[in-house]
Amino acid sequence: MKTALLALALLSLCAALAPAAEPNTPKPVDTSFLKQFAETRRFMLGRPQNPKPAPDGKTVLFLRADADKPQLKLFEFDCASGKSAEVLSPATLLKGGEENLTAEEKARRERMRLSAGGFADFHFDSTGKNVLLPLSGKLFVFERATGKVTELKTGAGGAVVDPKWSPDGKKVAYVRGFDVYVIDLATNTESAVTKGGTITKTHGLAEFVAQEEMGRFTGYWWSPDGKHIAYEEADHTGVETWYVADPLKPDQKPAEQFYPRPGKKNVSVRLGVISVEGGETKWLEWDRKEYEYLAAVRWEEFAALTLQVQDRKQQKLLLLSADTKTGQTKKMLEEKDAAWINLSPEVPKFNSALGGFVWLGADKDGDSEIQLRNMEGVIQDVLVPAKNRPEKVLSVYSTRFDTFIVYAGGADPTQQHVYRHKTRSLNVNPGSENDEALTSEPGVHTAVFGKSGGPFVITSTTTKAMPKSVVYNREGVKLGELPSVAKEPELVPNMTVAKVGDYYTAIVRPKNFDPKKKYPVILDVYGGPKHLHVIQAMRSWLVPQWLAEQGFVVVAVDNRGTPGRGREWERSVYQKFGTLPIEDQVKGLLLLCDKYPELDRDRVGIVGWSFGGYMAANGVLRKPDVFKAAVAGAPVTDWEDYDTHYTERYMGLLPESKKAYDDASLLPLAKDLKRPLLLVHGTADDNVYYRHSLKLADALFRAGKDFESLPLAGVTHMYTSDPVVMERLWAKNAGFFKKHLGEPK
Repeated sequence: MKTALLALALLSLCAALAPAAEPNTPKPVDTSFLKQFAETRRFMLGRPQNPKPAPDGKTVLFLRADADKPQLKLFEFDCASGKSAEVLSPATLLKGGEENLTAEEKARRERMRLSAGGFADFHFDSTGKNVLLPLSGKLFVFERATGKVTELKTGAGGAVVDPKWSPDGKKVAYVRGFDVYVIDLATNTESAVTKGGTITKTHGLAEFVAQEEMGRFTGYWWSPDGKHIAYEEADHTGVETWYVADPLKPDQKPAEQFYPRPGKKNVSVRLGVISVEGGETKWLEWDRKEYEYLAAVRWEEFAALTLQVQDRKQQKLLLLSADTKTGQTKKMLEEKDAAWINLSPEVPKFNSALGGFVWLGADKDGDSEIQLRNMEGVIQDVLVPAKNRPEKVLSVYSTRFDTFIVYAGGADPTQQHVYRHKTRSLNVNPGSENDEALTSEPGVHTAVFGKSGGPFVITSTTTKAMPKSVVYNREGVKLGELPSVAKEPELVPNMTVAKVGDYYTAIVRPKNFDPKKKYPVILDVYGGPKHLHVIQAMRSWLVPQWLAEQGFVVVAVDNRGTPGRGREWERSVYQKFGTLPIEDQVKGLLLLCDKYPELDRDRVGIVGWSFGGYMAANGVLRKPDVFKAAVAGAPVTDWEDYDTHYTERYMGLLPESKKAYDDASLLPLAKDLKRPLLLVHGTADDNVYYRHSLKLADALFRAGKDFESLPLAGVTHMYTSDPVVMERLWAKNAGFFKKHLGEPK
């Protein structure tokens, strides 16, 4: 009895003391907005996607899901009436059955950052009368005039991926298993084009780094006459095999992936040309030992087959033309850079009216300009100079008298606009006087153009509106808007863009912002190359706005190394991953604190994912005087464990650049942790492997440091595709920062 009374007394004492033990325990947060954000796929469900003008210029086809179901259907916009209608749904083709994605298709969609099901893509034939639709491992041809749908009889064994029409529309090619096949539509019979492909030596498939880092998702190309196919052979012999296991399912075998790392064996790639009827392959010849990356291939009308190849350091790029009968190649041009060369796989764009091709190349200072080159590759003119900041060539087309070059870019890196440059002859003077701005509202805009320049579709997002797509005719007259059925976010970001010092920054304040108070600050960071974080687009600031509503001011900074500011700004990060980006982030942050007194510089947290996760962990380890807490999601912790094409581009080759790798590694810094750190990582991540967080966690543990770790079971790098994970993770992030940074004062 005495023992029971003593136990009861101890329990009462513990209960009385419990509130005092953790005075900063955060209250539960309202996650209803996060739930809606996740379930609507970032409020993108129900919005038009992937618009494509038909070849006859009379219609525009596009994909769209319902507002509450992530399954894309096919729709048609009629240019004459301005009306849209659904033309085909996945349910119709599957006849009530469930969509079944193979492991290969899931991996491909992961590379393409696609999270919705249904139609991932569609393809017009040359006339636009028929549409090719891949779905659930099957291929369908949709006859637009009659509505008839034919399922193509593909063979068994291996997933069917990357289907393409032949130029004459009589055949369809695709990769099944590890070889290229074609189906003759007249007989609906399949025949092999290549033979002997294996998991180690694939035919017609883009290797991992081509998909993940080069933006090349195909490994074969039709000849303009439809009689031949050029295809990539990717030999993975000697490349490391890495495994992704699901700890929750120890009874299942791990997924295997060839994963080339810095200093290790790369995939050996070659390009061959073969008759569609099969037979012997004519392999193209170039110095593959020196130029081991096949970056891009184009085979256009009235032009030779061209290929872009890179050396492993990515400091040299050749554009080669190929004689497909002899296999010989000829250098058309060469680009060089002491740091690295950015790829532009959308060029060259050949144009008979110009007597050559359009190329996005470097001027004498290394900045991008749009050039006109003759068929031998010699520069004839600069169409768009570097001062106009062209970033991508979207379209090149000719009318009776003029030729137009459509490009995306602009002087303000927080925006992207669409411009149309007109030229009549090879002697036109370069400069912006020939450029017409097709967009003007502050925001991020892109465009898709039909044959001969019309119709075209401009998709725009601003700080106050989610993406919308508007159709115009060639003269720029608005024909209508592709209709959306999406739910609109209740939170409209209270975001402003400010340039402080050399840095473009964003500031997100809560709706009930009180200028008399001091707010804890959260630095929402990415900071890596190829990506602009500070952009004037509403869709980018929805979650930061929700986070601000929890009692913070959220800020972002674009440091050196990010694009849109010229060569020197972008290339200054070369071999300085560990130091320069985080130093710039701190400089930009402190300049913001100087400018805006509501920012409490003594209570700053940092959060990021992927490269941003690396930056968050790097910040709290290197700059504990600045950052008082960090959430690092899917961080690269050791750059020797990331893929070759990305890492070596910015870090150099091993072993000669070993110091740069060591300086950028987070593992030696583990002993210096002084602030709260939450590590988050999906266990099924095959981009930044879970190994990265495990290695840092092990180093922290062995150094005797206290930290938190959250494994996301079975989650890939695209954690936002799981609504529950998205909701719970950001609720946890908010609670973590409330606990360690406190409330506004």
